Amino acid sequence: MSGTIRTSDELDPRRRRIVYRAWHRGFREMDLIMGRFCDAVIIDLTEGEVGEFEQLIDAQDHDLYSWITGAEPVPTQYDTELFRRLREYHSPMKPMFA
Repeated sequence: MSGTIRTSDELDPRRRRIVYRAWHRGFREMDLIMGRFCDAVIIDLTEGEVGEFEQLIDAQDHDLYSWITGAEPVPTQYDTELFRRLREYHSPMKPMFA
């Protein structure tokens, strides 16, 4: 089960790959973090933001998780507006399964 709410019909091939990769990270917590955010924003991302999201997807799960939770500082190359949106999307005040 992927968990995605998106259908292939509404996305171009590049965005379909991103949705798949966001929901199939190998670390269930990151599947939920990346997948839910991806479903929420993928249609509205600019081409530049799509590239930034692909860069985030290439990061190691444990590193990305540490950056999102604030356990480790975010490297400059990943500290983008899109990353800050991802982190804000999963702020402690927002319910995980809304």
